[in-house]
Amino acid sequence: MQSIIITGAGSGIGRATATAFLDAGWRVGLLGRREAPLQETANANPNALILPADVTNPTQVDAAFATAATQWGHIDALFNNAGASLPSTLIDEINVDDWLHLSNVNITGMFLCARAAFRHMRTQTPMGGRIINNGSISAHVPRPGSAPYTMSKHAVTGLTRTLSLDGRPFNIACGQIDIGNALTDMAVAMTKGVPQANGTNAVEPVMDVKHIATSILHMAGLPLDTNVQFMTVMASAMPFIGRG
Repeated sequence: MQSIIITGAGSGIGRATATAFLDAGWRVGLLGRREAPLQETANANPNALILPADVTNPTQVDAAFATAATQWGHIDALFNNAGASLPSTLIDEINVDDWLHLSNVNITGMFLCARAAFRHMRTQTPMGGRIINNGSISAHVPRPGSAPYTMSKHAVTGLTRTLSLDGRPFNIACGQIDIGNALTDMAVAMTKGVPQANGTNAVEPVMDVKHIATSILHMAGLPLDTNVQFMTVMASAMPFIGRG
């Protein structure tokens, strides 16, 4: 039975993806700050492993991965998903503490979880595994007023490329999914109107989050000699192509 750790598993894309993997018969480590939402995601499934941890805390992250490795004997995959965002704001109006919080989650958190996964994957038997980072269409082009989020997602792309290279000797594959307008609590604003590049506000199309979950399931299910390096999954009519 294959195993995966999913960060940010208590809500949104993380919860939808965890549910899809559990339904597909995987063992799933549900990692997040609060245990109650993780229990809701698990829904008493015996293949779900609750891993309460803050992705910005290296001690907690390392302990969570060690628990999974001990419980399962092997970590096959990580969906490095946990993230934060800020309201659309010009850079000179952004509170520095807000920037530090976002970068701590979106960059440091991604780094710490990838670090823990990589350590186990290159020392376990059989050696290897897969890391899938959650990027964003903002890793390609920005939205108005999104300097912190856009910077963080460009950093994720750098992490993905580096791990893809450094993982080769250890049979560790790394890819990235860049998501546009999956309907979660974070994306509800899209249905009400968000700032556009031409200075207007407009409602944007959204898609069912289950399509993200099935896309990640496909990426994770490939043999390790095959990798989806970058995948973009988006609501077809959203104003992404043509942005910038």
